[in-house]
Amino acid sequence: MITFRNIELRRGSRTLLSGVNLVINPGEKIGLVGRNGAGKSTFFALLTGDLQEERGEMDLPEHWRLAQVEQHMPETDLSASEYVLESDAALQVATQALKAAEASDDGMAIAEAHLALADAGVHDALSRAQSLILGLGFKPQELDLPVNSFSGGWRMRLQLARALMCPSDLMLLDEPTNHLDLDALVWLESWLQRYSGTLVIISHDREFLDAVTKVTLHIDHGQINRYGANYSGFETLRTQELILQQAAFTKQQDKINHLQHFIDRFKAKASKAKQAQSRVKALERMEKISPMLNEADFTFEFKEPLQLPNPMIAIQDGSFGYQNAQESTVILSGVGRSVLSGQRIGILGANGQGKSTFIKTLSQSIPLVSGEMVQGKGLNIGYFAQQELDVLRPEQSPLEHMQDLARRGVGSSKEQEIRNFLGTFRFADAMVHQAVGTLSGGEKARLVLAMIVWQRPNLLLLDEPTNHLDLMTREALAMALNDFDGTVMLVSHDRSLLRSVCEEFWLVSRSGIADFKGDLDEYQRYLIEQSKAMKDEQSGKKAHKSAQPSPASHKSKVSMPSLELTPERSEQDKARAIGSGATGVKETAQSHGMNRQDKKLDNQKRAQLQRERQALLQPLKKELLATESRLQTVQTQLQTLQAALSQDLSPQERAQSGKTLKSLQEEANGLEEKWLLLGEQIEQFNALPTV
Repeated sequence: MITFRNIELRRGSRTLLSGVNLVINPGEKIGLVGRNGAGKSTFFALLTGDLQEERGEMDLPEHWRLAQVEQHMPETDLSASEYVLESDAALQVATQALKAAEASDDGMAIAEAHLALADAGVHDALSRAQSLILGLGFKPQELDLPVNSFSGGWRMRLQLARALMCPSDLMLLDEPTNHLDLDALVWLESWLQRYSGTLVIISHDREFLDAVTKVTLHIDHGQINRYGANYSGFETLRTQELILQQAAFTKQQDKINHLQHFIDRFKAKASKAKQAQSRVKALERMEKISPMLNEADFTFEFKEPLQLPNPMIAIQDGSFGYQNAQESTVILSGVGRSVLSGQRIGILGANGQGKSTFIKTLSQSIPLVSGEMVQGKGLNIGYFAQQELDVLRPEQSPLEHMQDLARRGVGSSKEQEIRNFLGTFRFADAMVHQAVGTLSGGEKARLVLAMIVWQRPNLLLLDEPTNHLDLMTREALAMALNDFDGTVMLVSHDRSLLRSVCEEFWLVSRSGIADFKGDLDEYQRYLIEQSKAMKDEQSGKKAHKSAQPSPASHKSKVSMPSLELTPERSEQDKARAIGSGATGVKETAQSHGMNRQDKKLDNQKRAQLQRERQALLQPLKKELLATESRLQTVQTQLQTLQAALSQDLSPQERAQSGKTLKSLQEEANGLEEKWLLLGEQIEQFNALPTV
């Protein structure tokens, strides 16, 4: 175990940790949380030995092997597979020992080296390394590409793969999800849940922490407090602590006021002087309780859009990709979609399928390769690029960025108003003049958000906006998006943000863009099934059928729902069938002991129950048929309108069609929910026992 005894650590004149006593047990999975600057990275530096404590002792077992993600950007011509394989220290030592033994022709040393290689898992080491690389989103054809051929974000994924590949007893991960898409994040979650060593994670992704960790360490005011719960459990316990602390503080203040009142009243009276003096000593001895000190909230809001065109964007037979003077690379083709006013769309899809390309094209950062994209009159786009520096200039300050917007006619040009506005995003005093290139990732992200809010958009295109945001800012963003009157299109691996903001999901794949009918839990199951199918296919086995139909089959969101397609429902049906079969066997066994009169009475009761059940079922079935008929009618109308929106319409016709389309979609969603509810009620009746 790791033990901290009265640890104190300073950085200059600032005390980061003071009097810390803590025990970390083997095999624990721990989330390390706290506000920015509280000392999370300092805690990691203590564990790695990069920093030494000023006072106290830290005991870490000498034989424990440490793994962490290197923060430097790798520069090497090794292939991705070789680079990750290289991180297995035991395997590398055994390999070098074998080479040395063979060079000296030492038979005993050669045998020992082969044993060491076997212990290090040499026979499946390459396949393990490549499995990690593929799990983090790389394509099979990229396994042998040199590391230098990848961009910075992909090289950081390789650094993460090296940390996972290295045999370890203690793993330290600092924001491991920052460069991952949702599919890679789901894979990493699953891998870490199986990890047998001690794990400490710094992350601002609450769902990731909830899924992986069982213990939370909270750094606050130089102390580290341990909570035996994941992040959600920690929040509950922490809130209860703060409430109790505030109640105790209030109670103590009442007592202090009472004592002070007695002292002030009787200290000059000789007969009461002794009692007054005893109360003075009681006040001096009293250990003062601090008031509840919660972290200051950070909030902001998007201004009300000046216009809300509908539809905002209409695409007909669009091809998305990249092009230059010589050639074009098409990633998505045959796209026909309309973005309507008020929609909140989450963009899902595996890595490399074109999510960012789609968003960049909508923002007009890159042109449409072919097809037609029509923008509604008065469209005003707010675009958050995945790489903030795509829209920021490193040499300019936050104030200069805002002044550039003002010179283009966006918002007020008064410096004081701009300064006041930047202050609401925590850019105050000298920070407004600081070069953007020297800002942290979180500060750059806040600046981009400030610039978007200043522009008063009616369509938000957000590509991984939370990569560098802490939990408090993520929650502020979610609240602001929920209050936003315009349209939101969001690409994010933060499932908490997707759940709280998005009302529908579009699935991006090489076969196009289709509606994903389901929630994020169903998408997660879909990714797992896809991953299993891919592994089976790679190993020559027959691929298992996915729990979610392939994206190519999703032609329209309003296609008829099917109860048979959900794995949970099929399992329920199977259990019901088994249960009814068991009941039948039991009834058969019991029937041998009945006389004819008993059987006759039993049959009469069964017939009566059946008649009563049918009487109750009949109106439900009738309503189900009526709902199904209306849903089919609405589907037909929707398909007709969607086709019409792709044609050349006048602005008035397009606006009216957009309103009708939104109304029909809302009706279709309500009918689908009603259809499913009626189906479940009918199933529950059918599952009731007949006797």
